[in-house]
Amino acid sequence: MTSLAGKTLFITGASRGIGAAIALRAARDGANIAIVAKTQAPHPSLPGTIHSVAAEVERAGGHALALAVDIRDAEAVAQAAAKTAETFGGIDILVNNASAIWLADTPNTPIKRLDLMFDVNMRGTFVCSQACLPWLRRADNPHILTLSPPPDLNPKWFGPHVAYTLSKYGMSLCALGMAEELRDAGIAVNTLWPRTVIATAALAMLGGAVRPEQCRKPAIVADAAHAILTRAARTCTGRHFIDEDALAEAGITALDAYAVQPGAALATDLFVEPDNG
Repeated sequence: MTSLAGKTLFITGASRGIGAAIALRAARDGANIAIVAKTQAPHPSLPGTIHSVAAEVERAGGHALALAVDIRDAEAVAQAAAKTAETFGGIDILVNNASAIWLADTPNTPIKRLDLMFDVNMRGTFVCSQACLPWLRRADNPHILTLSPPPDLNPKWFGPHVAYTLSKYGMSLCALGMAEELRDAGIAVNTLWPRTVIATAALAMLGGAVRPEQCRKPAIVADAAHAILTRAARTCTGRHFIDEDALAEAGITALDAYAVQPGAALATDLFVEPDNG
C-alpha cells in the first residue's frame, strides 16, 4: 500500500504544526481526517484552528471532520471516536500527536504543569488509543502512531526536565506495551520522533536556544508518518522510528528541501543523540 486513499485518520492536536501537516499529507491521498483539537477560534499568537485545517484538508482532496475535543476528557474522546466512525464508516489510523511541553527543572515546574503534561501526553495517548480500538480491530490495515521519542534511560534526558521527560517517555511506553498487546490483533503500534528540531509553535519553549533557520519543516515528520502508515501493519509494529530513518526505509534520502534554510546547520532534537557522522 502506497496511499491512504479512503482511510480514516483520527489525529489529535491537528489544528497546527505537525498534526496539521500529517492531516494535509493524508488529505492529498484522498483520506478522511478527524481533526481533533481544542482550538475552535483563532488564537492571538498561534496559527490554526480545527476549522481552518478542515478547510485545508478539503482543498487538498481529503474529507474533514472538525472535532473540538480536550483529550483530557475521556468521555469527549469516546464521543469523538464514535462520531468519526459514524461519519466515515470506521477508523483505520490513530495519530497520537497532541502534547504539552514545559521544559523546566523540578523546583520550577508548577504542579498544574506537571498535571497538564501527564494528562495530555501519557494519559491522553492511553485514552485515545482505548477509544479508537473497537474500530481499529475491524480495520484492514490498522495503525496507531504516537509522536514520542525512543525510550532511553540515559539520565541526561531526565535531569534538565524530569516532568516533561516522564510524560513523553510515558507515551512511548504506552506504544511499547500496546504493540505487544495488540500484535495478534494485527494492529501496528509505533512511535515517531524527529531527528532535528521542527519549526512549530513549541520552538518558543526552547527560550531562543534554537533559531528557526536551524530547524526542519513539519513536512518531514508528515512524510515519515505517511511512510509508516502505508506499511503492512502486521509486519511493522513495536518500533520507535526517527523521521530520517523511516524515510530512508522508504527510499527517501534527499532531505534538503525539508530545511527551513537549506544548507544551514541543523539543531538535533531532544532525546536524540547528535549525528557525528
